Amino acid sequence: MNDLSRFCINTITTKPWSLEQAVEKYAAVGVKGITIWREMLENHNLHATGQMIRDHDMEIVSLSRGGFFAADTHSKRQEAIEQNRRIIEQAAELGAPMLVLVCGAVPGQSLEISRGQIRDGIEQILLSAIKAKIKLAIEPLHPVYAADQSAINTLRQANEMVERIDSTRLGVIVDTYHSWWDPALEPEITRCGLNNNLFGFHISDWKCPMTDPFNDRGLMGEGVINIPEIRSWVERVGFTGFNEVEILSQKYWERNQDEFLEQIKEAYIKFS
Repeated sequence: MNDLSRFCINTITTKPWSLEQAVEKYAAVGVKGITIWREMLENHNLHATGQMIRDHDMEIVSLSRGGFFAADTHSKRQEAIEQNRRIIEQAAELGAPMLVLVCGAVPGQSLEISRGQIRDGIEQILLSAIKAKIKLAIEPLHPVYAADQSAINTLRQANEMVERIDSTRLGVIVDTYHSWWDPALEPEITRCGLNNNLFGFHISDWKCPMTDPFNDRGLMGEGVINIPEIRSWVERVGFTGFNEVEILSQKYWERNQDEFLEQIKEAYIKFS
């Protein structure tokens, strides 16, 4: 993939860099899209930050992350809903067209109960998203995260929720790291195409062995995922958005980030 026009990086990938460093460094190597890890916006003027990114000839793809609707008390659930409304306002001020949702889960609570709370939470923030012209994108997480990060673990579950809520502002993200194992992945991607609800595509690799399922993701080509095949499925259903590199890796965060960025670019070209 020598064409870099759809090359995007989530800023968590190069966590040691400030947002300003990431924007400058990404632009220098030809990255065209950027997703902002929300914690990096602390103490930033959002409007000015968005303009700074656009001045570097990069498109803001999304803001990451909102969600975490599941909770064991009503007050916590309402707090999450209000927080997501504020995050939607942040996205609008920044100029990000989409908010990525990691939906949440509660240890020991039924996943079905958590999914009901997630659906209720999304429904309650949807009007805010519509008014702000922000898309909401549910990102299913690998089942290893089901206990405390997300009760939405398959693309089928995400598709079903999107279809029930039924809004053009709500869609899904396919992340190779989280969904590569799913035997229903290809037909569920086809389902996304029929519903026109595939809003994002994230890429990284599943290392074997790995030391930590949270912070030991691999560069494309470093693990077992057939990323080009999955990309072909999303493109077959009409997805023309960015291929977003999202690598959470303690190993890579401890390395020289300029060298790591060059590795990302090389892996994107060769293995994506």
